[in-house]
Amino acid sequence: MANPIEQFEIKTLVDINLGGIDASLTNAGAFMVMTVISVTMFLVMGMNKRALVPGRWQSMAELSYEFVAGLLKDNVGAEGRKYFPFVFSLFMFIFFANLLGLLPYSFTFTSHIIVTFVLAMVVFIGVTIIGFAVHGLKFLTFFVPSGVPAVVLILMVPIEIISYLSRPISLSVRLFANMTAGHILMKVFASFILPLGILGIAPFVVDVALVGFELLVAFLQAYVFTVLTCLYLNDAIHLH
Repeated sequence: MANPIEQFEIKTLVDINLGGIDASLTNAGAFMVMTVISVTMFLVMGMNKRALVPGRWQSMAELSYEFVAGLLKDNVGAEGRKYFPFVFSLFMFIFFANLLGLLPYSFTFTSHIIVTFVLAMVVFIGVTIIGFAVHGLKFLTFFVPSGVPAVVLILMVPIEIISYLSRPISLSVRLFANMTAGHILMKVFASFILPLGILGIAPFVVDVALVGFELLVAFLQAYVFTVLTCLYLNDAIHLH
C-alpha cells in the first residue's frame, strides 16, 4: 500500500544557490507559481472582451469579483473597499491552490502548515497595523470589554489578548488540517482499488464521491479564510 503521507513530501526540482542561501525551486514553489499564473489567466481571459452580455469566462470572473466584494461589504462595510485587492487576491490564491491540488500528480501546498501559517501571519500583522493606523493607541481598548467591572478585567484582558494572539494559529491550522485530512483520505481509499480487484469498485465509488466533496471543501476553506480575514478587518476598523 502506498504511503498516504508521501504526497506531501517537499521535493527539489531545480537546485539554486545564491551566496550560500538555498533558493531552490521545489514542487511547492512551482505550484505556487502555477497558482498565480492560473488566477491571472482566469481573470485576464474573463475580462478580455468585456462584453455587455458576458460569456462564461467573463461571468465567472465577475461572479468571483462580486462574491468577495459582497463579503467585504457585509462584514466590514464601506470602509473595507480599500482592502478589496488584498482580500480578493487572498481568496483567489487559496481557492485556486486548493483546486490545483486535486489534479492527478499535483501538489497541495495549502496542506503544509508553514504555508498556511505565513498566510495567516500576513493577515494578522496587516490587520494589527491597520488597527493602530486607524485608532492609534486607542486600538488597545479592543482588549478591554466595555461595561465589565474592574475586578473582572484582571481576568478578561489576558483572555482577550491570548484570544487575539491565537488568531493566526487557528486560521492556519483550520486550512492546513482540512486539506491534509481530505487528501490522506482520498489516497487511502485509492490504494485499495487495484489490490481488491473486482471488489475495488467500492473504494473507487467512495473515492469519486470524496473528490466531489473535496471540491466543496476547496471552496469552503478559501471562503472561511476570507470571511475570518474580513471579520478581523472589521474588528480593527470598528473596534467591535
